[in-house]
Amino acid sequence: MLSNRSRYALRAMIHLAGLPGGGSATIAEIAEGASAPRKFLEAILLDLRRRRLLVSRRGRTGGYALAAPADAITFADVIRALEGPLALAPCASRTAPGPCETCPDERTCPLRPVLSEGRDALAAVFETRTLLQAAANSSPIDPVGN
Repeated sequence: MLSNRSRYALRAMIHLAGLPGGGSATIAEIAEGASAPRKFLEAILLDLRRRRLLVSRRGRTGGYALAAPADAITFADVIRALEGPLALAPCASRTAPGPCETCPDERTCPLRPVLSEGRDALAAVFETRTLLQAAANSSPIDPVGN
């Protein structure tokens, strides 16, 4: 299940993608536009900046802006920045592969092919959906959980 942290991050990024001319916004503006708690969002935005998905500017005209064009940032980029691989298990991951803790033999595991197929299906969607597409199709955002 997608965490609230990733859901708020995606909403914030989509809000920024919808700003004219790749503009920036303050944390307060982003929090309002993304229907996100400001304190929680501050930590999320810092993480996205550390992962080089956002840039920040200090001062009166400062705020956060996308680090790349909105059509170059995918849902997968944001989710991976905060959650790690899209796969449900390490053996099915393409970005951070590894053995599962409980698997006796990765080569003969009956779960691995199915988990890999699920990862591929998720990736097919998340890697092709950009922030620009989401911003173009956006409607008012309901608070998380509604």
